[in-house]
Amino acid sequence: MFYGAEVWDPWLIAAQIVCLQCLYYLTLGFFLSFLVGTRVSRLTLVYFFDFATITTSTVTGRCVIASLLPSSFAGAGYMLYLIERSKKCLDFSATLFIIHLFICIIYGGWPSSITWWIVNGTGFAVMARLGKYLCSERELREIPISRYRSNV
Repeated sequence: MFYGAEVWDPWLIAAQIVCLQCLYYLTLGFFLSFLVGTRVSRLTLVYFFDFATITTSTVTGRCVIASLLPSSFAGAGYMLYLIERSKKCLDFSATLFIIHLFICIIYGGWPSSITWWIVNGTGFAVMARLGKYLCSERELREIPISRYRSNV
């Protein structure tokens, strides 16, 4: 894809949002299965979407927090391959966390815990900033040109 002429493609944008959201939740599930799944008898969607589980007062709550933050780091890595543009990283990160907020509201009500807002705000900032950094580093790489030119 040439980066000079951008075409607005809603199907591509929707596919990127769905892929990024799915990969984020797969990664979150992976970390939750190791950190929380070993502590509880049954790992359910409560640990994904209920704001009451994100707390610093219990060990399980701290494990949920410890699962959310590495998922944001992984999300930045996913954006490097899915989004590929540094100027779009903030938009896609915000979209991911807004969709997550809506799912949390539907599942468990409005998140009234300050810990939930701090953890998800930090996750959003990490994903947006690290994704922008990784994508801009890739964009700034030199384009390899062969040393020997053909005599055409």
